[in-house]
Amino acid sequence: MSSVLEAAAYTAEGLRRRHAVRLPADPFDGVVHRAALHQAVKAFLANQRQGTAQTKTRSFVTGGNQKPWRQKGTGRARQGSIRSPLWPGGGTIFGPVPRDYRMGLPRKVRHLARRSAFSARAIERAVCVVEPLAFDAPKTKRMAELLDRMDLAGRRVLILTHGDNRNALLSARNLPEVEVLRYSDANAYEILRAEAVVIEEPALGVLESGADLGEAPERRREKKVAAPAPAEAEPAPKKRVAAKKAGPASGARPAAARKSVPRKPAAKAAKGTAAGKPKKPSRKKG
Repeated sequence: MSSVLEAAAYTAEGLRRRHAVRLPADPFDGVVHRAALHQAVKAFLANQRQGTAQTKTRSFVTGGNQKPWRQKGTGRARQGSIRSPLWPGGGTIFGPVPRDYRMGLPRKVRHLARRSAFSARAIERAVCVVEPLAFDAPKTKRMAELLDRMDLAGRRVLILTHGDNRNALLSARNLPEVEVLRYSDANAYEILRAEAVVIEEPALGVLESGADLGEAPERRREKKVAAPAPAEAEPAPKKRVAAKKAGPASGARPAAARKSVPRKPAAKAAKGTAAGKPKKPSRKKG
């Protein structure tokens, strides 16, 4: 059962509009056919293969025209050629040969897969509609700033233009995660591979206004905080010379009296105490 799908709309400068737009029923019918998507992706990847791998069998390897040794009497196994697959430098058994990997896909299945891919991205809110990208000249910085304002920087983006837009194509050529195609050339694989699909508004025809999305939130610009200036070294505190020059206070003790009397070491004190005590009688027998 199909349903009306909507997408956020943006200006050519990357600013989001207040109202969303309703996507057309063709191709955004809201039906996702998984089997058709599987066949389309499998056929697309198979058609990208060149199929030029080739190895040589023993009939194509140079040399080995004569028998390396006689059949009997040597004690070794019989051999007929040094280019046998069992020998180093010999041929390859059942190696790859040039072949065509191309797979055909019915036209109706291909169109069904394309509609399913567009519907899947629209249901995930990964489709954006933008005004025509009228670039005066190729400028990668301008394209990067546009995607940054749309909060798509660093994501895999597919931009679908209305017809040929060479300046937009060249502007996104140096962005590794951005692909630019004509809207009519979009296929199921490229749509599913992208994390976000950006479509020029004229490619979809006349669009009706959709739900009110409210005012676009203001982007938070990272302000560069200036590094604090290095604090000046604090001057060393001045010594109080005045207190030394002044005489001793009335209640203060003189400097000579404040000096503590040196104590005797613990070993010497122990010897002194031991000298005052009487000696114990010896237990040796005379």
